[in-house]
Amino acid sequence: MQSTIQAEIEALLFVAGNEGISLAQLSQLTGLMKPAVIEQIGLLNKKYVADKDCCLEIIVTNEFYRLATKSKFAELLKNYFEAPNMSALSRAALETLAIIAYQQPVTRVRIDEIRGVKSHGSIQKLLAFELIEEAGRLEAPGRPILYKTTENFLNYFGLHSLDELPSLPEISEEGVLNDGEQNLLDLFNETLEDGE
Repeated sequence: MQSTIQAEIEALLFVAGNEGISLAQLSQLTGLMKPAVIEQIGLLNKKYVADKDCCLEIIVTNEFYRLATKSKFAELLKNYFEAPNMSALSRAALETLAIIAYQQPVTRVRIDEIRGVKSHGSIQKLLAFELIEEAGRLEAPGRPILYKTTENFLNYFGLHSLDELPSLPEISEEGVLNDGEQNLLDLFNETLEDGE
């Protein structure tokens, strides 16, 4: 029975990603009382620590539990993200970054709504590149993480300030951009090209 509960907790931690999941949410979703959830998390974390072939650990930040890689893998992961084939940002990452640049501070849920697809992977990559950072939590149910761009974002794209990003076009009542074809990513890319 314990392994089933631990597997459920592990699955919830996995899908919660960088935002993490609260003790209350874990308790509600697993049907366990909070002390029992804490006990199971402790056992799961001990299992991770004891298993030298496991790269995971559970950490608590602001009362939110999340899965993370053990610190001994930091250099390996840094090398992965700094490898030449990782230096170019994908279109998905650029879209996510453009939304954060214009909408900041913004939650992952709002980014997903704008893009129409999940953005968890892109956000993780942008965090690893230190192009974005957490900007606190929204005072709303679940207290989702807010994201904003960093100074490294400005340096990366050769911008002096966010004021150098072009103004967004007016949007008509039908939700159509008044200048026709342009979208958020096009505007963002134009700015980057102008700066080259």
